Amino acid sequence: MWNLTERVALVTGGSRGVGKGIALELIAAGACVYITGRTVADMNYIEGQGTALECDHRNDAQVEAAFRRIADKQGRLDILVNNVWGGYEDMMEGGEFTWPRPFWEQPLWRWDAMFQAGVRAHYAASRLAAPLMIARRSGLIVNLSYWAAQKHIGNVAYGVSKAATDKMTRDMAQELKAHNVAAVSIYPGLVRTEKVMVAAGWLDLSNSESPQFIGRAVAALAADPNVIEKTGKVLIAASVAQEYGFTDVDGKQPRPLTLDEA
Repeated sequence: MWNLTERVALVTGGSRGVGKGIALELIAAGACVYITGRTVADMNYIEGQGTALECDHRNDAQVEAAFRRIADKQGRLDILVNNVWGGYEDMMEGGEFTWPRPFWEQPLWRWDAMFQAGVRAHYAASRLAAPLMIARRSGLIVNLSYWAAQKHIGNVAYGVSKAATDKMTRDMAQELKAHNVAAVSIYPGLVRTEKVMVAAGWLDLSNSESPQFIGRAVAALAADPNVIEKTGKVLIAASVAQEYGFTDVDGKQPRPLTLDEA
């Protein structure tokens, strides 16, 4: 559908879920794709079509090593997808679902995880990617975010971390625009990840999206020669699909959510 041959991409946290779907679609578009994860064994789905890098994004030395490997091997980086995230672990504590608790009853580790393995990880990766993109006066940074940036969803830490992600995107975009490097936030809808499908019997999946659908949105943006016009914006994956004329892997056209519906 899109031609990304000779492009080099890095998808962080690509072991499963949305990250895996994005990596698969960028590979399908012909890009040279690197995928980070805490264990390489979780990324055997690439079957030689991409390169798995063992990397814990909470560890600066490992992140720097991953970028050095890409720079030494490829000499460039065209697409960075900041997908890695933290804070979704251990939603059940002591037999209770703690995710929606008020902030004064939330464990502090959840805040720390969302910023250390999420917002900070995105910042750190973007900081290393930017010089490679600036050198070629071309590039795209995509930060995965969500509607929690704009309304209360789940818990306070989640909303603050997503709002920080969107603010970071806008400010990065302002500093990168003069170098013709774009930065955008993208919001998925309800994605049929492995964890979501475990609870499929209790969910309405009629307007859901596959992980590859988000990947198609990223590929479409990366292939757009005028993507700089979108820099700094929050983009809805389903709206990107309507604009660029693609469907999900099942042929369906998910409807873009609104703020009220999210």
